[in-house]
Order: sequence, then structure tokens, then C-alpha cells
Amino acid sequence: MRTAYSVETVRAAERSLMARLPEGALMQRAAAGLAVVCAQVLGKVYGARVVLLVGSGDNGGDALYAGARLARRGAGVGAVLLSPDRVHAGGLAAFRAAGGRVVSAADSLRVEDALRGADLVVDGIVGIGGQGGLRAGAAQVVGLVRESGVPVVAVDLPSGVDADSGVVAGDAVRADVTVTFGAYKPGLLIDPGREYAGVVRLVDIGLGAVLGAPEVEALQYEDVAALLPEPTGESDKYRRGVVGVVAGSARYPGAAVLAVAGALRGGAGAVRYVGPAVDAVIARFPEALVSDGAPSKAGRVQAWVVGPGLGDDAGRLEDVVAADVPVLIDADGLRLVEAEVVRGRSAPTLLTPHAGEAAALLGVSRGEVERGRLAAVRELAGRYGATVLLKGSTTLVAGGAGGRAGGRGGGRGGVVRVNPTGTPWLATAGSGDVLSGLAGSLLAAGLSAGDAGAVGAYLHGLAARHAADGAPVGAQDVAAALSVAWRDVRG
Repeated sequence: MRTAYSVETVRAAERSLMARLPEGALMQRAAAGLAVVCAQVLGKVYGARVVLLVGSGDNGGDALYAGARLARRGAGVGAVLLSPDRVHAGGLAAFRAAGGRVVSAADSLRVEDALRGADLVVDGIVGIGGQGGLRAGAAQVVGLVRESGVPVVAVDLPSGVDADSGVVAGDAVRADVTVTFGAYKPGLLIDPGREYAGVVRLVDIGLGAVLGAPEVEALQYEDVAALLPEPTGESDKYRRGVVGVVAGSARYPGAAVLAVAGALRGGAGAVRYVGPAVDAVIARFPEALVSDGAPSKAGRVQAWVVGPGLGDDAGRLEDVVAADVPVLIDADGLRLVEAEVVRGRSAPTLLTPHAGEAAALLGVSRGEVERGRLAAVRELAGRYGATVLLKGSTTLVAGGAGGRAGGRGGGRGGVVRVNPTGTPWLATAGSGDVLSGLAGSLLAAGLSAGDAGAVGAYLHGLAARHAADGAPVGAQDVAAALSVAWRDVRG
């Protein structure tokens, strides 16, 4: 499990550790790790040209101490000081003693000269406590870096990215590599901040034993493998779970087919389809159990999926939501269901909106949701008292009423799960229908709403990678590749 911690939690851990260490030891650990990664990016340190962008405080100090280490190994290192009167005194002294050169950010000609022919830029402008976008002077320097095309290594977090949320409120550094210290920060795992961070390298400075509860967690292969349902010798199709799918309409029969496709590959023993697209579903999947009546009359299920391509069929939605089993609500179902009804359910509910649907549910713009994905998914989960899977470039899963996104094996409350898999090719019509069927099948197989959402998103993203392999992909291709993704995780 990859875990990320809030600025407040990281700061508290740092204070606790510094109280037991010699003065400056923690910064030296960070600087040593930063210098190692910079050396790896450079390939050859001796004779390389490195430019440090140095702000005030400890972030700039980390950059200066790392720059001193690189200078002692034969690199030509220059430091552009954004706040010369507030620079880290100890770091600057060590940097000068190692032969480093200093340039004021106000002298744009000298800054341009320093960047000309540089092999690497180190962003030490703002640390994890920074708020909002870069100030004008810093933004001007970063603009020159951007124009130069020189690779950038960010110190702890790209300057201008909010560490706790990934929000980018103005101009910010786009790093090729980010070297973060002690623990991941949520802003490194959640877009848009994740996009600005590039490759993230974690340097262990000894915080692990004193860190508190994480804000965000990302499942890894072994976590997903441990959650996947697996039949035993005594299993039959009913013991493995039956998932019901209420989807499709005369206008959107394909949504039913795609949702059933995902459900058939999600671990449940049988899929029961209810709706007007019976002929289309049977033609594609003869193994599906079908009905065109009321969901409550279709037969027993362990979970329902409702909404993809449903149109305005509020009657079937109401029938499903009234059932005392886990329910996944997607697409048209999100538009038709009321928050009070969801909050009143005794069984788990999983909502799976994309950013546009989430914006409509929250009464805000789509841009606001996309800029603040973590706040949006938490607000939705709290408002509906449900688990919410917010789809997008970074898919997030949050539990309702401050609860944990996951459910199996206990754990701390309030943790949001972020999905690390996927590909931009996954932004294609019908892919969300496949995800709904998949996650609903996992619900029927016995996973909690949070686990079903997180595992479903992980397999869905992994399947898209396998199916696309660098080329355009369709929703049916993603569904077909789910078995490959499943075996990949198991293997």
C-alpha cells in the first residue's frame, strides 16, 4: 500500500524526529537523498551544469546542501536566489564553501545565462507549506526554465502545487522528477498535481515510525491480489454471488451490453440482466440470466448495478434502491436518485460519477470538481452518506460520513483511495459502463463498497493499459482485457 500524509501530519512527525536528532541531521538526510537522485538523472556528475532555484526556508536549504554535494563531485552549480534576504543561511554557506555560484533572480540576463547549457534544474522555490500559485518573480524564472527545456527535479513537491490536495491555483513548476522526503503527499498522487510531479522518488529520512494516519492510500498489486474473490472447491454460481444489472434503453442498448460485459468478468458467479435490451444482451452473452420485468421480481441477487443508459426509467431505479443489498448507481441513475433516498438505505451504496456528473450533484462547475478532486469526492460522500468513486484522470474512492474508502481488514477512518492505474486512452465512450458492471460484480462477490470501487478501478485501468498498448482502444476491448489484468495481478 502506498500511503500519503497531510502537511500537518508530516510536520508533526518531523518535529518529533528532530527532537531526538542532532541539529540539522534531518535536512542533511534529505539533501543527501536529493543529491543521489540528481546524480542519477544526470548520469555523469563531473562536468555537469546544475542550476538551483532557491526560495526561502528549508526547501531552499535542501536544494543548497544538495547543490554543495554535487559541486564537491565536480559539477558546476549555480543558485538563483528568489529571496536573497531570507535564504537558508547554513545551506548558503555550505554551498559557497563548495564553490557554488550565486545569482539573484532579479537579474534576468544572468539567470538566462545560467540556464544556457544547463543539464539540470533543481526546483527548491516553495516547500510543502506553500499556498496558491507562484508569485510573479518566481513565475518569471520558472517561465525561463520552461523555455530552456532543461530537465527539472523538484524538491519535495513541485512549487505551486498544493501538497494536501494536488490543486494548482496558478503558475507552477512542471517537474520531470520529484524527490519527496519521508512520506508521499496527497498532491503528488492526485491530479492536477500528479501531472506536474513527473516521476516521484521517495527518500526515507526516518519518519515512518512517527507518522500518524494517512490522508490518501493507493493500492498496489499485492493489495489488489489479496482482495480479489477466489472460488473454492465447494463454490457454485450462487455461492460466488449473483449481480443484477439494470441498464440500457431503446436509445442506449449498448450500455446494457457493456455493463454486463464488465460484470461477467468481475468475480460473481452469475449476472442477471433486467431491462429493455434483453435481445442485445443475449445475442452477445448467452450466459446472462435475463428479464424485462421489475428488478424485484427477477430473482435473488447479492448486489445491483443500476443506471448506465437507463434514460428516464425512474421506476426500475426506485425498485433497485429499495432492495436490501449493496447497490451501485451510475450515469442516469445519479441524475434520477435523491440524496435523501441514498442516505436512508441500510445496505451499502456505491456512486460512480465522472466530473460532470459530480458537478451536477454538487451544484458547481465541472472545472471546480476537476481542480479540487479530493474535496469534491469527500463532499459527495458526506452529502449522500455513501461510498463515492469519482472517475477521471485520477480516480478517487471515498467512504461516506467520514468513513474509510476500504472495508476489509479494518483500518483508519477518513482515508481516500486513489487509483494508480489507467491510460488517457481510457477516455472513451462506454468505458464507464464496463467499470460499473465490474465493480458491481465485486460487490456481489462479497467485497465492501470501498474495496469493490478501488479494486474495480485498478483492474479497469490495468485492462485499458493492456488493451491499448499505446493505441486507441474501445470499451469492448477494455472488457475483454479484464481477464488479462486479473491474471497479471494474481501473477
